[in-house]
Amino acid sequence: MLRYAAIDIGSNAVRLLIADISKQDGLYKYKKNTLIRVPLRLGDDAFLDQNISPKKAGDLVKTMLAFKNLMDVYHVTEYLACATSAMREAKNGEDIVKLIKEETDLRLEIIEGQREANIIYANHIEQDLDQSKTYLYIDVGGGSTELSVFFKGAPIASKSFNIGTIRILDNQDKEETWEEMKSWVKEHTKAYKQLAGIGTGGNINKLFRMADEKDGAPMSLQKLNSLYNKLTSYSLKERIHVLGLNPDRADVIIP
Repeated sequence: MLRYAAIDIGSNAVRLLIADISKQDGLYKYKKNTLIRVPLRLGDDAFLDQNISPKKAGDLVKTMLAFKNLMDVYHVTEYLACATSAMREAKNGEDIVKLIKEETDLRLEIIEGQREANIIYANHIEQDLDQSKTYLYIDVGGGSTELSVFFKGAPIASKSFNIGTIRILDNQDKEETWEEMKSWVKEHTKAYKQLAGIGTGGNINKLFRMADEKDGAPMSLQKLNSLYNKLTSYSLKERIHVLGLNPDRADVIIP
């Protein structure tokens, strides 16, 4: 058995996943061991100022050092650390990568949007998808949204768009990007009569849990609209204290 770790430095939060990998009947299986999430919200700096502030850079280094120590304690055999939208746009992103290497000895890679989309759909490629359906895979992050189209269980197109919950909250999303995304979806799905959507990301996962749907069960548009109306009827403080949402989730769930 192998023990791998993945570090995701996103626009809203930084995450560490440690998983145990085993091979059964010729297939690799993984079991989640530990998942830690730290809401640093680097996107607020990157999207507004095009730089990560010294304060948040310092917090990121401390977080990465903590992750390094945890990986040592858990005897992780290999890891991959990737930074996405916020670090892509920050002018001092590469400087922070070097600082993290110096302070923690961790290798961090700032990945492009297309590779981010590829990693996301590859992570779910072994799901039991209905071969008769075409799927639009939607991953909504803090700084970007990754879209992938699956046909007969294989990805046929994918693209990353600079539309995310932190970016919208900070009024940094652009109308032309929305139009580009709509056009892309129409172009790459027009040939298929049946299309099912699969959504991932912190907000989508939280909405699914709030809807109290069974795992694998679809959520109807009616249910989604009902949830939206419920959330918008509460103030930010009420979403935190009445609905029990974390502060870093309560503001971005309906940006």
